[in-house]
Amino acid sequence: MKPEHQLTSKTLFELVKLSFGVVAGAGALVALVVAYRRQQVDEDAALRDATRLHTERFTTAVSQLGQESAAVRLGGVHSLAGLADDAPTRALRQTCIDVLCAYLRLPYTIRNRLPENDADALHSYLALREVRHTVIRLIRDHLRLPSDHPHSWQGHDLDFTSVVFDGGDFSGARFSGGTVSFSGAAFSDGTVDFTGAQFSGGRVFFSGAGFCGSTVLFDEAGFSDGPVSFIGAGFSGGTVSFNHTEFSGGMVAFGSAAFSDGTVDFTGAQFSGSRVYFSSAAFSGGTVAFSGAAFSGGTVAFSGAAFSDGTVLFNDAEFSGSAVPFDQAVFSGGNMDFSDARGDVPFGLAQPTG
Repeated sequence: MKPEHQLTSKTLFELVKLSFGVVAGAGALVALVVAYRRQQVDEDAALRDATRLHTERFTTAVSQLGQESAAVRLGGVHSLAGLADDAPTRALRQTCIDVLCAYLRLPYTIRNRLPENDADALHSYLALREVRHTVIRLIRDHLRLPSDHPHSWQGHDLDFTSVVFDGGDFSGARFSGGTVSFSGAAFSDGTVDFTGAQFSGGRVFFSGAGFCGSTVLFDEAGFSDGPVSFIGAGFSGGTVSFNHTEFSGGMVAFGSAAFSDGTVDFTGAQFSGSRVYFSSAAFSGGTVAFSGAAFSGGTVAFSGAAFSDGTVLFNDAEFSGSAVPFDQAVFSGGNMDFSDARGDVPFGLAQPTG
């Protein structure tokens, strides 16, 4: 028979210590779980309180936007912008932004369409214009902030569908995410400034927009990622300027756009990686200038475009790597100038007929 092992006092002491350790560890684990649950409950309660307070302030701010006094409406605009910055959730911030954009979408009559010699109408217009341009300025200021700034609105949706613009400053804004829609917008007076703006992500739509009397500046802007659509836009007056703009990625589509008057200017633009489409666009008047532009990568396509009047300038342009197809384009009039163009000039030096 094997001798039985007897527990010594030392072994018993070690077992007792181990037992106490296990019990203490279990107790600590229970305490940790309880503390975590308590923290969750406290955080949920804090979020509910913050949401309730936000909703109360939101209701007050929105009611201010409907007041007759322009000063009160201005207060509501600033309150909503502040609420967006303090919003406890991303969804609540988006709601504040949606209301500001909706205010711009309300019916609006520009100055040159007001009744003549109507002082009251003019004063109402000037007051409303001040409120609207404050909204635009606040949106721009928040889009200029770095994406990691707690008050940046980059990545949020902005709906300017069918908004009437009689000026406005978006210079330096970064449209780097979300969906930004200027579809059907009317640029009909003043200057709308996108100088230095960056379109580097998300989706941006100018589809069906009307450029019919204002000056719209995209000078030195950057298009580097994501789709930007000018499909079906109408350029029937004024000036749209892309001077020294850089198209280095993504897609910019002018398909089926109508160029019938005014000037669209790409002077000095850099096409180095984007896909830019003028497919099926109609050039029936005005001037479209690519003077001094550099086509060094990507695709700039005029496939199926119709040139019946007006002037398209490629003078001093440099073609060193881009594909610039004019397949199935129709030339029945107007003037196309490739004088002093360098590199692989598209379709030789063919001139339009008519």
